[in-house]
Amino acid sequence: MADLIKIAVDAMGGDNSPKKVIDGIIHNHKKNKGNFFKIFGDKNKIISLLKDEIESQHYEIIHTENLVLSTDSPLEAAKKGKDTSMWLAIESVKNKEADIVISAGNTGALLVIAKLNLKMIQDIDKPALSALWPNKNGMSVVLDLGANIECSSKNLFDFSIMGASLYTSLYPDKKPNIGLLNIGSEELKGNETIKETFKILSNKKSENYDFAGYIEGNQIMDGEINVIISDGFTGNIALKTAEGTANFIVKELKKAMTGSFIGKISSVLNFYNLKKFKNRLDPRLYNGAIFLGLDSPVVKSHGGTDFIGFSNSLDVCNKIVKGNLIEKIKHNI
Repeated sequence: MADLIKIAVDAMGGDNSPKKVIDGIIHNHKKNKGNFFKIFGDKNKIISLLKDEIESQHYEIIHTENLVLSTDSPLEAAKKGKDTSMWLAIESVKNKEADIVISAGNTGALLVIAKLNLKMIQDIDKPALSALWPNKNGMSVVLDLGANIECSSKNLFDFSIMGASLYTSLYPDKKPNIGLLNIGSEELKGNETIKETFKILSNKKSENYDFAGYIEGNQIMDGEINVIISDGFTGNIALKTAEGTANFIVKELKKAMTGSFIGKISSVLNFYNLKKFKNRLDPRLYNGAIFLGLDSPVVKSHGGTDFIGFSNSLDVCNKIVKGNLIEKIKHNI
């Protein structure tokens, strides 16, 4: 157990929980025996779902019937007390009983409860919500995706350092290439905060990353830049637009391929390519957003994902701990 990655899991957060969460844990354990799961939630429900699928030395259940609802405001969630599954899971990381915490529950509540329990990394003013984003060459790290509506140039510079550290933790063989999301690629474009951040990043050379300048929204998928920096307002809109576009394309393609006899014949002939295309746009593959800036790693799984998506977010947890993310951020800051 000493060599296992200890993951604190809020089993009660998100749609169809705890079944989705426990099924995700079981699915992940079949692929990777390197994790130990501290599972927080209703013990009776959790045991009935585990069904001896995982060896007892790979998990521990901490019982609580109190939970944070998706309809709770962050303040309401915090007022529910220190015995909710979300609070207890975060507290276990605070007490060094776990290496990382994950929840598919209420995003606002998770951020507030995490900030109440965990300290910020020294010299970091605001945490950022970061996630993986597919591109032509693999994956990009994008932040902030909604934690901070307004940001200073110092905040955006901090996000750059944290995003580069996350990318290195997840992909140790690749060098981060940072870009600032902007309305144009010319140096004079954008608001004063963006332009000031551009100057800071241009002047602060680092061996840990390269700075590529500005990137426009239509270049995010090109893969030339793999760490994309934005304030939370812009980043969240970009994310939701991309998700909506991907869903639209998949639905329209399915309609075209099943709406007529010729379409059905074409779909049979191109089954392998169509399946490959659909899998490339499957949001479950990129599940697992990370709150960066806290002195312990906190991962947010999408509340609406299924057990496959949750299992993939557990892979992200494993890589973050193995990649020494927090130490990398502290060193680079």
